[in-house]
Amino acid sequence: MVFNSLEFLIFYPAVLLMYFLAPQKWRWVLLLAASYYFYLSWNVELVFLIVFTTAVSYVSALVIEKKRDGTVARLCLCATLVVSLGILFFYKYFDFLAGSVTAVANRFGAGWAPFSLGLMLPVGISFYTFQTLSYVIDVYRGDLPAERHFGYYALYVSFFPQLVAGPIERPENLLPQLRADHKFSRDDTAAGLRLMLTGFFKKIAVADLCAAYVVPVFSEPEHANGMSVILAAVLFAFQIYGDFAGYTDIAIGCARVMGIKLMKNFDRPYTAESIKEFWARWHISLSSWFRDYLYIPLGGNRCSKARHLCNLMTVFLVSGLWHGAAWTYVIWGALHGFYQVVGILTKKLRAGIYDRLRIDRSSPAARLWRQGVTFVLVTFAWIFFRANSISDIGTLLARLFGAWTFGGNIATACGIMGLTLPGAAACISAITAMCLLDKYGEYDAPVHSETRANRLLTAAKYASLIWAIAFAWLILLDGDGASSFIYFQF
Repeated sequence: MVFNSLEFLIFYPAVLLMYFLAPQKWRWVLLLAASYYFYLSWNVELVFLIVFTTAVSYVSALVIEKKRDGTVARLCLCATLVVSLGILFFYKYFDFLAGSVTAVANRFGAGWAPFSLGLMLPVGISFYTFQTLSYVIDVYRGDLPAERHFGYYALYVSFFPQLVAGPIERPENLLPQLRADHKFSRDDTAAGLRLMLTGFFKKIAVADLCAAYVVPVFSEPEHANGMSVILAAVLFAFQIYGDFAGYTDIAIGCARVMGIKLMKNFDRPYTAESIKEFWARWHISLSSWFRDYLYIPLGGNRCSKARHLCNLMTVFLVSGLWHGAAWTYVIWGALHGFYQVVGILTKKLRAGIYDRLRIDRSSPAARLWRQGVTFVLVTFAWIFFRANSISDIGTLLARLFGAWTFGGNIATACGIMGLTLPGAAACISAITAMCLLDKYGEYDAPVHSETRANRLLTAAKYASLIWAIAFAWLILLDGDGASSFIYFQF
């Protein structure tokens, strides 16, 4: 079951109706049952993993709180880390590590046969594992009391809107809201539905539309040329943003209708003026998780400069590996770490250039320049993220930096990608609309305070979104249809 499916369009209203009709003390039962049903629709045979991880972290937190600052508490924390991360590494990385070790051994003449267990990756395992770890670590630090009610804690781990792809919620934000008695609210409903509609637009009218032109280049890089690589990389930048931000909008909107407010996960990342700022705006829940539970414990920036730079590279290498069991993701993470290291090392040099040229750093032109450079760097890195293999990366870079003529390559690139003039116009229009929605969308505007004219304008705006979604869906039906959300694989 995915958000952009008929099954979900039946499932969600039914859950919503029962939620508001049920007494508050029994709502956790309904939501927990709905969440496990939602997960069972993905992985029936692997549902025991989320139950087991939930039970281990729940018991560990209770013991840690009782035996605080003792050996038992430290042992429980270590046991939780080993069990949770062990399950994650086994299912997500065993085949990857086995294949890498075999490949290295064969380079030295070992003659080992390829080995793989063919493990099925449990959907959302990275997300719910990080939520359980943040809970246990916070209890160990004394920042959070252990949750006594197993049902509420299980619901925190498995809450269906954000179960399979985030945002990665913190227990101090979500747990109290799951206990609260939420009444039906016109404002929450309006805000939630607006967010959901925007999310569907980002996914179907932007991400899926862009994907149709991205796939030919990355599937057959040997047929690509320089311009097609550039166009595909730019379209993929908006595809992955529309895909993941779209999922987040739908997830936050689903919860918001129930009166539950999930954390913001994206904040117009392509307007960032540096790579550091980009990561403060992109996948905020993951970036803040790595900051609080990896970067700061490693020493953060409160250490020597060399150690600080090593900490940054470590975090981004781990972030790359978190995104997938492939060297392409590791290189992508390393590239972003390299960007940040270079940014720190050249900070004084860049400031000096601004001063010598007497450029106002806050001027629109200077800000636009920094935004453009940042977008180019991020988009270039997306090539490594999207490529199917190391060899494909080599082919794509060879095409990108090879000899080519501007005019001829545009026509050839469009042919390679299957990009027609109407298709290009549709992509540009959809991307522009998405950017305008991000900047000017007012999801939290109180319904009762809106004038009649504003209500009509809002209705017209979201009616146009519905029309755009329907139109894009009809177009996609002629092709391969709508795709699943990218981040489901993580």
